[in-house]
Amino acid sequence: MTNNDVFRRLKYAFNYNPEKIIVFFNHVGITATREEVSVWLAKDTEEKENLSLSDEQFANFLNGMIIDYRGKKDNQIPVAEKKLDNNLVFKKLRIALSLKDTDILDLLKLAGLNFGKAELTAFFRKPGHQHYKECQDQVLRNFLNGLFLKNNPKPKK
Repeated sequence: MTNNDVFRRLKYAFNYNPEKIIVFFNHVGITATREEVSVWLAKDTEEKENLSLSDEQFANFLNGMIIDYRGKKDNQIPVAEKKLDNNLVFKKLRIALSLKDTDILDLLKLAGLNFGKAELTAFFRKPGHQHYKECQDQVLRNFLNGLFLKNNPKPKK
């Protein structure tokens, strides 16, 4: 998944408006404009000049999300990583949303993906660890779908 895909899915899962997204960037000292946010949220087919959200920009967004939900750690602004992967995105979302393993497993189940706790914890290990496992797009996509379904339940008929 691209950073823009995850960014877009988070926007819809939590119904973030552009102003809220700009606040996340402001938390880490980054100035983002409404126009930039609109371009990052645009689907590739909507705008040919769609700019990709770089790893560093997306890491700043996620760090701002963590600060907004949890506050600053030791009153410091975290330094954005230059390179992101699905595992790091997953980990940052877990931190921001204060999710426990059982919460994540419930979200995955809500999206139709049954997962074991051992499989899940492998994603949060350090890359050199013998039980580390790379998070595939399908798992991250299902997690984001679970967030959407939890925050936007279908009305009962």
